Amino acid sequence: MQNEIRIGSDAGAAAWIERDMAVVWHGFTQMECYGRNAPLIVERAEGRELIDVDGRRYLDAISSLWVTTLGHRVPELDAALRDQIDRVAHSTLLGNGNRVVIELAEALAQVVPMDQPHFLFAADGASAVEQSLKIAFQYWRNIGHGQGRDTYLAFGEAYHGDTVGGLSVGGGGFGTEVFQPLRFPVLRAPSFARKDALREAARMVETHAQRLAAVIVEPMVQGAAGMLIAPAGDFLQLQQACERTGVLLICDEVATGFGRTGSLFAAEQCGLRPDLMCLGKGITGGYLPMSASVANRRVYEAFLGPDLSERTFYHGHSYGGNALAAAVALRHLSLLKQWNVLDNVRARSAQLEASLRASERLRAAARDIRVAGLMCAIELAGDDAQRRLARRTCAAMVRRGVLARSLGSNVILVPPLTVTAAEIERIVATLAAALGDVLDEVAVLDEAGA
Repeated sequence: MQNEIRIGSDAGAAAWIERDMAVVWHGFTQMECYGRNAPLIVERAEGRELIDVDGRRYLDAISSLWVTTLGHRVPELDAALRDQIDRVAHSTLLGNGNRVVIELAEALAQVVPMDQPHFLFAADGASAVEQSLKIAFQYWRNIGHGQGRDTYLAFGEAYHGDTVGGLSVGGGGFGTEVFQPLRFPVLRAPSFARKDALREAARMVETHAQRLAAVIVEPMVQGAAGMLIAPAGDFLQLQQACERTGVLLICDEVATGFGRTGSLFAAEQCGLRPDLMCLGKGITGGYLPMSASVANRRVYEAFLGPDLSERTFYHGHSYGGNALAAAVALRHLSLLKQWNVLDNVRARSAQLEASLRASERLRAAARDIRVAGLMCAIELAGDDAQRRLARRTCAAMVRRGVLARSLGSNVILVPPLTVTAAEIERIVATLAAALGDVLDEVAVLDEAGA
């Protein structure tokens, strides 16, 4: 176990934090408190570790917000990027093509669980969701449904990004309330916290089919809800309800895709064959922003028609299908198979869950431990906005050299897919020690308050 380190204790980090605060606005961050929360200022990385401006190392146990799959500075991905720079960095896909983007789409078409897929590229997961919602809406207009089929079924506690469409189908939280006037109404199934969530969703599809353009669901894991997990077998009833009624099924695999749950896509474990898929996060291994909306043959062909006709999907992004991102994504996809990454995910997932449950300190402090592949939440008992146990525990982990992040009362662990057995033990040991520090501090404060 590494010795505890102090963050921002000398002029190096402090100076960079000051410069940061002067010009940068960080997402999901209260900037008034940013400097006091001892942020890391990363300068470089090696393997699965980030290195700050003072040379301190941190095991990246959140995969830089769930995007880094194979680690940082992977030589093969670096080489793919350099090779593509010598060809072309970017060319528009609006009305034209690019060789490496075509090659990436061909490779992805062989692995997504869909019938004759076509890929509409964008730059982030929320954009992929937004595209998919618009595609689903226009699909029904294109096949002659001018009325109805204009709403969506989404799940409680879902998270689908922070665009207006994503916020609308999302289940709230994360400051969503202030944007309530902008959100459009949807039908809301229960969250995965309810054991009958998928059965109820299937019933709602059957009941409201004539109103529904699509159902959108995160296969197996509601990540931003604190890793709420639904049994994979429960999803078949939702698939069948959509097939019977013709309602489109959208699988949001932004967080769960590219091996994160132990299969290339979580939809495979759930037996789902969606009409639309949203891909992002791990698609480039964490190197460059890229996402995609994937449409099956049924959906894609509904948009075919005369040039410049109303059947055209008038939507596209300036950097959609960026060549540099596509080159890295293509090499990344091959490495996932070449390195047997999915085998490591399954082995390390089992180890992580066993190690967490074997820790007496964690068992005593946790209300629940949820693990699916390398997506993990440790929900702390007795936490609230005043005590902030999860937030303080993650800060204590960072001081001990492991980068973690909290979601409400949950300590979230999402390590890279290539994480080693020794690194899993380091993460768990660091978590247990950090939690002990925080609980000791709370006990002292409680005693003083009494």
